[in-house]
Amino acid sequence: MTGPASRARATLAALSLLCTALPGSAASAAEPFRVGAAVLEPVDLRLLAGFPGPDPVAALDAFRRTCAAPPVAMAAAVTGSAEDLAAACTRAAAIPPDGAGAFFTERFSAYRVVVPASGDAPEKRKGFLTGYFEPELDGAMEPGPGFTAPVLARPDDLVSFAPGETRPGLDPGLRAARQSGAGFEPYPDRAAIEDGALGARATPLLYLRDFVDLFVLQVQGSGRVRLPDGSAIRVLYDGRNGRPYTSIGKLIVQEGHLPLEGLTLARWTGWLRAHPDHARRLMRANAAYIFFKLSPIADPALGPPGAAGAALSPGRSLAVDANLWRYGLPFWLEGPLPGPPDTGRLVVAADTGSAIVGPARGDLYLGTGAEAGILAGNLRDAVGFVVLLPKPAGHAP
Repeated sequence: MTGPASRARATLAALSLLCTALPGSAASAAEPFRVGAAVLEPVDLRLLAGFPGPDPVAALDAFRRTCAAPPVAMAAAVTGSAEDLAAACTRAAAIPPDGAGAFFTERFSAYRVVVPASGDAPEKRKGFLTGYFEPELDGAMEPGPGFTAPVLARPDDLVSFAPGETRPGLDPGLRAARQSGAGFEPYPDRAAIEDGALGARATPLLYLRDFVDLFVLQVQGSGRVRLPDGSAIRVLYDGRNGRPYTSIGKLIVQEGHLPLEGLTLARWTGWLRAHPDHARRLMRANAAYIFFKLSPIADPALGPPGAAGAALSPGRSLAVDANLWRYGLPFWLEGPLPGPPDTGRLVVAADTGSAIVGPARGDLYLGTGAEAGILAGNLRDAVGFVVLLPKPAGHAP
């Protein structure tokens, strides 16, 4: 392992490049650049074990797809120059398949995300990676026997806040509010919404089998719904009530109902259905509530659009903390991951999530259906995060 003195020298040698790529370029030249609580430690991509992986073309395809999406509003302090990333996107359009690996090596500079030692806390060179997926659920356009849980459309009084945006008089932690006259008030939480707080604004789009299926859909943020006539439709995220998310799996474990080891999606949803008295109480403890819209399925091989506006690529699209990282940035994940055996995976920041907080925290999109759900449920691993920042537009090859 490289010693602290060598890492400091490498950091200082890279400062001129970092100043053009990272926020905070006015910081003292003697200080390493930080993202949240982490320091970005320069890494030579040519010496990074396994890079760019066995299939860099898949990463290039995911990168191009994210590039093609319309720009979305992001917090002013996110890491990653929009101008330099746009230049890399322009260059990516002309790269042939056999040039995919060289494109990432030549157009980007790599930085390992490291949380330095502080007090009694040791240095952390690994972050935490989980997985998510697009569930396939049974549903119907009208309520009836076997279809009792309404999937609600976005209410017209819901006001969503951009990253970093707040409203006077509201808790800064709220990410949305209800417009009330000339001002704003907190939007009703899950329990209140289920009890009818939206009134006539509660507009069902379709109906799922039960509230457990609805809860799964809301946790994942989107899904495919099979209708009785055999057709399928995609249900997409269209806003949330802004309340904080609470993991139901964590609550189940804390109360001693199930052990953390082996807590898969199938296991905790099965437990909820077998214990309806506990199920509603635990689900209502999660104050967050998600609203949806319907969409046709354009390409069954791809997932729903992520927060970046691009269709998610199974195994290649990463949800990140959108208050820290710009969508479109490539990341190298150091460590064995689901799928073909490899020492790492080149992925692209294309989504976010309320539970994805911190510079070395990611959620990997793994596809659609039950098999992807199993992979996602089993992915809870410590991995290294290496971010690839685009080289300055005027200096990149």
